[in-house]
Amino acid sequence: MRVCQHCQVSTDVEMNADLGFASASELQQRLSEGAIASQELVGALLDRIEHIDQETDGIQSVLALNPDALADAAAADAQGGTGRLAGMPILIKDNIEAVGLPGTAGSLALAGRTVEHDSALVGRLRANGAIILGATNLSEWANIRSSKSTSGWSAVGGLTANPWKYAHSAGGSSSGSGAAIAAGLAPFAVGTETNGSIICPASLNGLVGIKPTVGVVSTHGVVPISATQDSPGPLARSVKDAALLLEVLADLGGLVEACADAQPLTIGVVPQWFTSHDGTNALFENTVTLLAAAGISVQTVNVPEFTEQIGEDEGVILFNELVEDLSAYLTQRPGEGVKSLADVVAFNVANADRELHHFHQDYLELALASGGRNDAYHQARTRAMHWAIDEVLKPSLAQVDVLIGPTYGPAWVSRLGEGDDFSGAGWITTPSAIAGWPIGAVPMGLVDGLPVGLGVVARAHDELGLVRAMARIEAALDLGVMRPTFTR
Repeated sequence: MRVCQHCQVSTDVEMNADLGFASASELQQRLSEGAIASQELVGALLDRIEHIDQETDGIQSVLALNPDALADAAAADAQGGTGRLAGMPILIKDNIEAVGLPGTAGSLALAGRTVEHDSALVGRLRANGAIILGATNLSEWANIRSSKSTSGWSAVGGLTANPWKYAHSAGGSSSGSGAAIAAGLAPFAVGTETNGSIICPASLNGLVGIKPTVGVVSTHGVVPISATQDSPGPLARSVKDAALLLEVLADLGGLVEACADAQPLTIGVVPQWFTSHDGTNALFENTVTLLAAAGISVQTVNVPEFTEQIGEDEGVILFNELVEDLSAYLTQRPGEGVKSLADVVAFNVANADRELHHFHQDYLELALASGGRNDAYHQARTRAMHWAIDEVLKPSLAQVDVLIGPTYGPAWVSRLGEGDDFSGAGWITTPSAIAGWPIGAVPMGLVDGLPVGLGVVARAHDELGLVRAMARIEAALDLGVMRPTFTR
């Protein structure tokens, strides 16, 4: 008997789809009214994960499931549901520590090293009643391992597929968080970003993503790259859902209410942030026309071009911070195993058949040789910060509320060992990354049958203004929830 694989995929996709693609606010209402129990919701999503994600040739977005998820949901039901996220399931990236989950950053060097404490952000989620459903796959070491790394691949979790077209990239480094939410496996997830690691998977999977101002969400218990650029943030299917999660992660108020704020909005369009992908640029220009027709004031704002020097300076910053910050983290993490970046490099060499089969570790080696926060580091950071803040962000935001531009072209085909094809990407994420300022992404539509995103840049600590602008843009475009095609 021959089984129709396409038919089976279609059946799996529709399993509990009403819950899988429901908004967080809808699920909250159903939970509060008793129309559904948390245990029933979690069970339904676990079924979707089993059939869509973890079957042979599945998406492979969820690296590990929380063995206590159903018990935690049952406890939430018994207690009647307390907290902003009472009974709500959530996924977290596997570079975030949570008791019961591996916290490997995708590396075999941390596999089996038991997590003994929740990270600060997971503590906030649990205190607000959330059910930790599982940990998502990521680009190993959050894409700081190699210039030839493939986004979405880790030695622990394999290669995450894009649920729109499985052969294409889910983006990185929060690959699993993006693919899982796009596929309707949970209402929202937590990712982390150093430069583009939330915005990229949001854009490539048709989602909303927010990287808040560095420091707004605690990184305690998160495997680090850069103290000056790392920031956890939400991935969701709507701005309102992302705002709700960010309120909890950052202990901020008013973000959900800002989604309904209809005050006048002025947006700056930055021509220098266009991509090199013609279809994406054309859609962006049409989008700007729609925003203006919706009553949003639109201005053209020019900024200095990105230069090779700035790219080199950011590399110096990241490598020199990584060697110190990752080593400090590994030293303090309980259990036997690697205690420094040098140990990680040596582990990968000793386990080359599993860790270095597809690509090597030139970025880790550069970081190891960098010398840490030395004179070269401070000079590079001074130059980069001057460019990002004094030349790009402050002047361009002087007369507008936010800045916008396209983020990436459509998702490229994943080719292990050949690196990512960023030829269609703009550089909208880089000034905010270097400065530590907030940035978000909303779906802009489809190009070549794949999602592309619109980036929104705001001032430091203006998460309220960022969310308000993102919600206005989302409403003007009126795309609804973008459900993937699940094309194998």
